[in-house]
Amino acid sequence: MADLMTAAEAAQRLGVKQTTLYAYVSRGVLFRRKAADGRGSLFDAGEVEQLARRGRPRRQAGSADIVIESAITEIAGSQFRYRGADVTDLAVRRSFEDVAGWLWAGRFPAGSPQPWPARAEAVAAGQAAQAALPPGALPLERLQVIVPAMAATDPLRLQLDPPAVMAAGQNMITGMAECLPGPAGRPGEVAAGTGAGPAHGGAIAGRLWSHLTGRRATPALLAALSAALVLVADHELAASTLAARVAASVRADPYAVVATGLGAVSGALHGGASLGAETLLSAAAVPADVPPVIRDLLRRGERVPGFGHFVYRAGDPRAALLLDLVRAAAPRDGRLAVAEVVLAEVAARGLPGPNIDFALAVLTRVAGMPDGAGEAIFAVGRTAGWIAHAIEEYARATPLRPRAVYTGPGPAQGS
Repeated sequence: MADLMTAAEAAQRLGVKQTTLYAYVSRGVLFRRKAADGRGSLFDAGEVEQLARRGRPRRQAGSADIVIESAITEIAGSQFRYRGADVTDLAVRRSFEDVAGWLWAGRFPAGSPQPWPARAEAVAAGQAAQAALPPGALPLERLQVIVPAMAATDPLRLQLDPPAVMAAGQNMITGMAECLPGPAGRPGEVAAGTGAGPAHGGAIAGRLWSHLTGRRATPALLAALSAALVLVADHELAASTLAARVAASVRADPYAVVATGLGAVSGALHGGASLGAETLLSAAAVPADVPPVIRDLLRRGERVPGFGHFVYRAGDPRAALLLDLVRAAAPRDGRLAVAEVVLAEVAARGLPGPNIDFALAVLTRVAGMPDGAGEAIFAVGRTAGWIAHAIEEYARATPLRPRAVYTGPGPAQGS
């Protein structure tokens, strides 16, 4: 076996701080191994020595590395794990609530699953806040006012020990689903025969379904929605998660942490990307409409929304699983047929494969959900991850404080 060095020893040999050492790992300059106890990192002494002789790698213009040690999510090539457990396996074998518990505490809840509670006053406040928005407000825009309204009703929100934060997370996630308008446009109103369970009980996937669509929830489609929530629950230090962790590092309460994440996740290069994919799918009424729609996009120099991912060069495993689940749930659906032609057209042009945003858009179109439903699913699911990162960050002693590299003018000279 090769000689191994601890992180401290490797950093000392290279003459850098340990944060820089982990930046080298994130950029692929060094490969780290987990220590036997799982609590530290080890480095091949030969690789470290070779790098020391070669000199520090130069930073490419425009690159930015912020490295934070975390025990929550690991992305290695096409492998994607929550606390060591394969996420695609969790998505088909475990409920969203189970996986949230795994993310938060490293264990699955014991016994029969119990519906998560939402405090009545919190739901009332969230419903009232979102009801004041214009009728055309998107689901994510409603969630962005629901969470702060719920926070104002929780007198214990500044209690930051793990059990209290988990309780706040359950209250928040349940409230986010409950406070969205039902398919008839009023909070909590569920169309008859949706089959997704009562508006104020049951699993999060069923509650969310009831508040996003009036269509009957077949078991297979409801399972696809539950899997989608699991697949988007966390993704290491995505932009919204980094923002949420910074807020948690200065001891912002869990509601403020989630509100921070909701602000960042709305960006078109993050959770908001599914809205563009929904628009793409809606632009083609039938499969024959797809080629000209794609052609027009490319002629305008635009990207095809919902395709390509800077992490997954060989394909997004989350998208592959969710698309397969939707295909199995609604194989003859017309919206799915349109999506299949989009996939074929993009592949024929040699463009990157679909990502989770496209898969979410396919699910929302097949389920008859409104525009922006993919963003809402993403936000509700990712809230579980933000809470996990908040719990981890609350246990640390110092706030996150990145430093800038100043590139402006020098000191003004007196005349």
